[in-house]
Amino acid sequence: MKLFGPFMVLLFCLSQAFRDVYLGNVFQRVDFLAVILLAFIPSSIFFAAFSVWRTPSDWPRLASQWRTILAMNITTGLAWTSYFFGLASLEPAVVNTLHSGIGPLTVILLALAGFAIAGKSSITRAEAWCHAGTALTLAGLWAIVLCGWSGVASAKGGSLLALSLLVMSGTSITISHLYSKRMHEAGFGSETITAVRYGFIIIGAAIAMAVRGNVSGVAGVGDGFVLGAAAALLIALPLYILQLGVSRTPQLTAHVIRSLGPVFVFALEQLDGRLSLSLPVLAMILLYSAFVIAANITHGWRS
Repeated sequence: MKLFGPFMVLLFCLSQAFRDVYLGNVFQRVDFLAVILLAFIPSSIFFAAFSVWRTPSDWPRLASQWRTILAMNITTGLAWTSYFFGLASLEPAVVNTLHSGIGPLTVILLALAGFAIAGKSSITRAEAWCHAGTALTLAGLWAIVLCGWSGVASAKGGSLLALSLLVMSGTSITISHLYSKRMHEAGFGSETITAVRYGFIIIGAAIAMAVRGNVSGVAGVGDGFVLGAAAALLIALPLYILQLGVSRTPQLTAHVIRSLGPVFVFALEQLDGRLSLSLPVLAMILLYSAFVIAANITHGWRS
């Protein structure tokens, strides 16, 4: 049973690799707005029902948290929309690395600016050097993509837009998690928070699809059901798996395993015929993982 927690964290990382490679392929033929609706509507309904059954006392108290819920919805919507746009345009391993790497840097910048959404954080000089190394690897990935050395070819203008949106994605999802942490500290369960965090992105995607008037790439109800089930399972279920793993795993071990996530994505995407092997991308991802592991070891040593 000692290995159950680390195994769950590892399973989460593998599921994220499948998610990014699968959706990156799907987005070549399906409008990502349609995937948003197919993924998040079933997830919201499921977790709402689960919450009503497990923690019904949460719902009468939600009105008191409307500002936090609104902020969490907006940042979650911006994060996933930007992330999906990136997957439709760039190599999945690059998308995953940039999205993941921006998070810790966002927390540091918020702390330096004096913003504490859910508690204060501090870092040592050694951690700061490690995070600086992480930032350099992310800048290196930008250069690789813009120079056309990544595993997928795309126009420079489109790549620049996608890269910029990934900065928004990583920043927004980090802030969203901080708001969800605030709700956790107020006593709300994970299932309730999950149930109420996707309303903004669902409404936005529905309005956009209604204005457009068609659902591109979905060939009938059966295809829509398969896409929706796969997207929901690859997005919602892994978050529950991660919660199981983190609660049963030493914090340092969990962070080290998660830092290898982009490596798993890179390995799995080699099975995607539309992508080619990019050694510069692999080198940056390995450097990124090394800096993240070093930062977590340094933080764990201090703690």
